[in-house]
Amino acid sequence: MAKELIKAVDRSGTESLKWGIYPPDILPMWVADMDFEVPEPVIEALQQRISHKVFGYGMNLENLIEVIVARMKKLQNWDIDPESVLLLPGLVCGLNIACRVIGEDGDGVLVNTPVYPPFLSAPSNQRKVLQSAPQSCQIRDGFIHYSMDLGGIGAAVEDNTRLFILCNPHNPTGRAFTRQELLDLAEMCERKNLVICSDEIHCDLLMGDSRHISIASLDPEIADRTMTFIAPSKTYNIPGLGCSAAIIPNRELRLRVKALFDGIVSQPNVLGMYAALAAYSSCDAWLDALKRYLTGNRDFLVEYLQKNMPGIRTTLPEATYLAWLDCRDCGIEGNPHKFFLEKARVALNDGTMFGEGGEGFVRLNFGCSRETLEEALGRMRKALG
Repeated sequence: MAKELIKAVDRSGTESLKWGIYPPDILPMWVADMDFEVPEPVIEALQQRISHKVFGYGMNLENLIEVIVARMKKLQNWDIDPESVLLLPGLVCGLNIACRVIGEDGDGVLVNTPVYPPFLSAPSNQRKVLQSAPQSCQIRDGFIHYSMDLGGIGAAVEDNTRLFILCNPHNPTGRAFTRQELLDLAEMCERKNLVICSDEIHCDLLMGDSRHISIASLDPEIADRTMTFIAPSKTYNIPGLGCSAAIIPNRELRLRVKALFDGIVSQPNVLGMYAALAAYSSCDAWLDALKRYLTGNRDFLVEYLQKNMPGIRTTLPEATYLAWLDCRDCGIEGNPHKFFLEKARVALNDGTMFGEGGEGFVRLNFGCSRETLEEALGRMRKALG
């Protein structure tokens, strides 16, 4: 069933950033963008809207917000007032908005490294100071396992720290944080008087029996100090259509965000909203098939590395389609990203882009056909000799 619904396509020559930025002989396994066809209900919704043949100024789709509210109730048992939901064109935009509205110029924004690179750039973009605390890292059953070091996070909070940006599920480590981890984090943020910005863009991409928990769903008081960002873009492979949502229960904070939107942040385009509506309301079977396919890819990846490249340790992702590979003990001199790009003709993400704790690592995107994944791993193995 998974193979019938999940179809990989040749994306070369299609203005794809993933496939177009490198020469044709390089296999791209980097940016978080899958090679699978979009689910058919999304295509049908777009075709129906295009048949209208007019693309004037649009308005928010009220039923899209209703679907988001119902979805969060179903998946998280979280009751959300529809007024709490704001639509916006992207999650990176949302990160920058959070950094802009919380605190004054020169105040601190705390992140947990290694982490998605826009977490590291958004604070300075908005005249704030980046502060960071490393995640705790251990080896469990042969895999790299990351967890929140609450003591380290708390110690990194300074007098001027105003915001903590959470990535859950986590990019690049693939963690889906537990209820207790999130409760402990929320308690620390309350004690330190920090607003939480929770990027949950990978929340539907769960491996095996993993579960996603929105931190704001745990308690109304936690929700009152949290901005939650979600999007269908990664899950349904529609990032180019630009439609995301911010869930901000705190009215004062929400009004500050809306005020910042005026003249700076556009609403999502009409096609993006129709795609999001179709994805969230009509694609459950496709998503179930995708998760099975990606879980199979993950398992193939870790087994291949253990058997053929034992010098490379990896995470066992609980969510996302991203693997975080530790190449420090596999005999590579210098930067492993550069090594695999030049010697294997495989493009991975350079771990140094993810901040402290990323040196010597690469991030591999396994959101592709099994054949492409096997080819990339074969090239990497050959390059290592």
